Amino acid sequence: MAGGRSGASFGKAGTARQRAGQAVGRLASGRAGQVQALRAQAKTQTPTRSAARTAAVQARRQVADTRRAAKAADRAASASAKARGPAAHTLAKTMGKAAAVRDKAVGAARSIRDRNSRRAVANGRTGVQEAAHRKRVAALKAPAQKAARRALRRSAARFQARRAASAMLGAMLGVLGMVTTPIGRKLRWGWLMFPGRRLYQYLVDRARAEREERDAEIRAQLEADEKAAEEQAETERDQDTEGDRLGDRATRPTKNVPAPPASQGVAVSNASGFRFEELAAEMEQAAQQYEPESAMEILAMIEGLPEALTSIAAVMQILAERSDTEFPLEKVVADGFADIYGAINSAVAVAEDLGPAFREAHEADIARHEDPRNGPEAEKGWNV
Repeated sequence: MAGGRSGASFGKAGTARQRAGQAVGRLASGRAGQVQALRAQAKTQTPTRSAARTAAVQARRQVADTRRAAKAADRAASASAKARGPAAHTLAKTMGKAAAVRDKAVGAARSIRDRNSRRAVANGRTGVQEAAHRKRVAALKAPAQKAARRALRRSAARFQARRAASAMLGAMLGVLGMVTTPIGRKLRWGWLMFPGRRLYQYLVDRARAEREERDAEIRAQLEADEKAAEEQAETERDQDTEGDRLGDRATRPTKNVPAPPASQGVAVSNASGFRFEELAAEMEQAAQQYEPESAMEILAMIEGLPEALTSIAAVMQILAERSDTEFPLEKVVADGFADIYGAINSAVAVAEDLGPAFREAHEADIARHEDPRNGPEAEKGWNV
């Protein structure tokens, strides 16, 4: 009877586990579909906001130029329809010079407006980068500051505990001082007077000096950690800047170069070569089917994430450099690869913080695996 109940409960647990796995699979496939839809939408959009803004400005200016040209043509047609004479020639010449001056003024105004727009965009981009840099520095400093606050609180608690113990010892010795103090006054021996008070003051002064020394070491370590965090943030910003500058070395033709005619009857195939989407799809499928044997395996996977993301960022850097120097592509493509390289390179720092966060959150569980009590077999007794 008991065996039947246990079998039924096991069957219910297995069914629940299967339902949970199917729900997770549906959720993962739904998110994957959303990601694919966003990628497809991004491919159909303008490559960058700067390109879209430039195209819009050029379109507006072309419309304005067309309108001015149409008005000038109408005026020229009406003037030619009238009788020609010296006054008409003089008027036409004057109007031509005025139109040239106007066109020159419009061009100068447009140049000034373009410079102001580029300056405003550059200032805005610099402000965003500085804000992101400050946020990254604060995020890198946060663990060290949290550890320093915790250490200072422990130091203060230790000082207060020693102060309380000193008060207890001073009180116990003060009882003896009730007898020795009158004797010391009569004999003029200071060492017999107030022994409890003097012991308490000595112990408290010693504990305070040790606390100040500990606090100074904690603050010095905090300053060193903050300096290291600032240097790491500067290094990451330099790497991002270097990624943004990829593709600025190649010279481009000033006009379109016709492509050589393709031979008829030859089919172009792109089946061979580097297909990043297939490798990414395999990784996505492996992640969906991933079933770790233990949490320590998950920890090993997390600690290997920075190296994996660094490799992916290196792939984007290589593609950016080769798109600029070897492949027959425009600079906007190389800039796109450089932007992807900078984004993935920024994710490496986040992945580096995930491992220590995992160890801090599961410190007790990890200790059972890395330092088991009386061996792994004995530690299994707590396996609930």
